[in-house]
Parts: sequence; structure tokens; C-alpha cells
Amino acid sequence: MTSGSNEAAIDEIVARCNGDIRGALKALLLVNEQLEAELQQLHAVVAHGRLTGQGSSVLH
Repeated sequence: MTSGSNEAAIDEIVARCNGDIRGALKALLLVNEQLEAELQQLHAVVAHGRLTGQGSSVLH
């Protein structure tokens, strides 16, 4: 993301939270937690694939 698109994304997130900065931060933290959980699941799938001999093709 470029600086300009970052600014636009920030403006949009705050606008969707009716100008509430604290609400926008809470929303971003929730999304971040969800993404971290998904990433952990992907790591588990890859690790399991390597243990069963499937290799890295699990993510293809």
C-alpha cells in the first residue's frame, strides 16, 4: 500500500465507524486477531502436510 492509499483506507475505516477513532481501532484489532488465527491454521495445515509427505503443494 502506498501512503496515499493508506490515508484513504484509514479515512474509510474511520468513516465506517462514524468518526469514532476508538471504534475504528477496535475493529482493526478484531480483524487482525481473525487474520492471525487464519494464519495459524495455515501454518498447521502446512506442517501437517509435511508430516504426511504432501509437501508444500497444500497451499497451491
